[in-house]
Amino acid sequence: MSGHGYCLELGLEEYDTALRLQHSLNAARRQGIIPDTVIFLEHHPCFTVGRKGGFEHILADDEQLNQQGIAVYETDRGGDVTYHGPGQLICYPIIDLNDYGCDVHAYARRLEEVIIRTLKHYGITAGRKPGYPGVWVGSAKIAQEGIGVQNWVTMHGVSLNVCPKMQHFSLIIPCGISNYGVTSMEQLLDHPVDIAAVRQEMRRQFSEVFDLLLEDVDPEDLRRMANEAG
Repeated sequence: MSGHGYCLELGLEEYDTALRLQHSLNAARRQGIIPDTVIFLEHHPCFTVGRKGGFEHILADDEQLNQQGIAVYETDRGGDVTYHGPGQLICYPIIDLNDYGCDVHAYARRLEEVIIRTLKHYGITAGRKPGYPGVWVGSAKIAQEGIGVQNWVTMHGVSLNVCPKMQHFSLIIPCGISNYGVTSMEQLLDHPVDIAAVRQEMRRQFSEVFDLLLEDVDPEDLRRMANEAG
């Protein structure tokens, strides 16, 4: 592979903690302190609202959210409201697009391709829906996509519904789209899915699609390097 980068494997993280980490890594990448870095993780239950807004698409009131243990965050990615939670595999690439033609749309298509190939490995035929970001199986979305870019270095990314609590999606209008549904790998395959195995397959596909050899990095070492960016 022609490129070399870091892979940060995390567990279950609060959204705001991961967002702060992304910002620090983005600054470090822009300053050349770290190479391209890809984060894989899951989040505690939350709704996030992107730059397009979408608070009106949260259908639950504060009491319901508290009962379900769902936090709400406003964030700087593209898109509307979406859900994150355990059982949903998230990929946050911190990548310098100067090495990929400075083309955000082409970058988004690459991210979608990573998901499509990962699902194909499990026998699921997925694709794109014109005018709608993310990855779809028929008329149901299986992977959400929201991107942020600062000085051509990316943040945020994609989230694949492996085996999340699907009832939580009923508390929002996902991505502000009311005429299509959402699905998961577990629903489609009708049997339990090992999210750790899906993570490894997604990592492999990411390396191939982006021609990037990913080296495991210790979280504390990476945070120490990121702190050098200030």
